[in-house]
Amino acid sequence: MSNEEKASRTPRAPKVKFFAGVKAEFQKIIWPDKNTLLKQSVAVVIASIVMGVIIACIDIIAQYGVNFLTK
Repeated sequence: MSNEEKASRTPRAPKVKFFAGVKAEFQKIIWPDKNTLLKQSVAVVIASIVMGVIIACIDIIAQYGVNFLTK
């Protein structure tokens, strides 16, 4: 076997180990059931809406303050 053949085979070994590792990690995943997924999704949407309202209120107050100071 020539050095060129050995060199061409060396980069492939880490790829095989990588994908074997990925497959092993995917087998460890515990996927949520539909009920849990629905509850968590609703919680994220509600939290996003609440944070949006809070940020909008802070923005309105800041705008009012800047307009008050500049006039």
